Amino acid sequence: MSEPADRRYGPATLPRARGPLSAAVVEALRLPPHDLPADLGVDLDPADPITDEDLQLTLFLCYELHYRGWLGVDESWEWQPTLLALRARCERVFEAALRRLVGAPSVPAAGVAAGLAELVAADDGPSLAATLQRRADLTQFREFVVHRSVYHLREADPHSWALPRLGGPAKAALVEIQTDEYGNGRLDRMHAELFRHTLDRLGLDTTYGAHVDVAPAVTLATNNLMSLFGLHRRLRGALLGHLAAFEMTSSLPNRRYGNGLRRLGFDEVATRFYDEHVEADAVHEQIAAHDLCGGLVRVEPALAADVLFGAAAGLAVDRLFAAHLLDSWDAGRSSLRTPAPPALPPKVSLVALPAVAPPAPSALV
Repeated sequence: MSEPADRRYGPATLPRARGPLSAAVVEALRLPPHDLPADLGVDLDPADPITDEDLQLTLFLCYELHYRGWLGVDESWEWQPTLLALRARCERVFEAALRRLVGAPSVPAAGVAAGLAELVAADDGPSLAATLQRRADLTQFREFVVHRSVYHLREADPHSWALPRLGGPAKAALVEIQTDEYGNGRLDRMHAELFRHTLDRLGLDTTYGAHVDVAPAVTLATNNLMSLFGLHRRLRGALLGHLAAFEMTSSLPNRRYGNGLRRLGFDEVATRFYDEHVEADAVHEQIAAHDLCGGLVRVEPALAADVLFGAAAGLAVDRLFAAHLLDSWDAGRSSLRTPAPPALPPKVSLVALPAVAPPAPSALV
């Protein structure tokens, strides 16, 4: 595979291995496609699959082949049968851990939208957003942005896998949400591009996948969860439930993230990504709960429990992620595998953002 002229948009550089399983995959991917040992991963039994560095990196390595691939890796690896078999072994362990974590959510008589609202209302995870708004220092905020870059630089892509698997009202609702996520076809309004500006303002590498190496297992797990749901048609209900929970819990935290950056002295270019989500996700949460998930279940009633499982799993793994960051900071250590690099001056090569009015005073509360 030849190296692209513009590396900002991927593919990413292969990360360093974190154990014997990921080491075997990294080593294999550096070579032309070939069969992996038949017994690779057959005895996989980590104590905590969700926070196991080797397992989560192995899954991430496999999943990225379905996104933008890895720099210098033969694209035929995407469908290599023995690598897919290894991925399936890892997925079984990961999915079983997720189901143990959240149990089997019950669908209330009022329907799936009410069930989603109940899950969100009952979510009592640590308030990472409040910490970032009120007291996080610049080092901690930069760490948070590094964690989130693993997803936000490909924002919306995992959920787009649901589009060809849907029809009718659910498909229409998903198209409406995803159209906003992709900036209505304008590069300067794509959410991934807005986040690239935030990275740039914080002096961080804006290249796709640049921060995977420093992201711990729990951060990779928040991403692998979406890929697991997105790549399996049988989990399409869980994928939509995850998206609904994501949208229903987004508006207030993003308001707080933007306010936290303003408190630290950053301008509207740095906060634009978060400010954009305050208004957009307030609309998306209604579409996601009623039109997207409600529309799916009206057509396929048997998927109601899957929708709630996906939402519950997403909320639960996000709680683990938030707890990891806050516990690390409370203990006076970095939440990354290695600390974020020193800040670099902002670049000038990014797509220019359109002019916007300053946030209304009510948005700063």
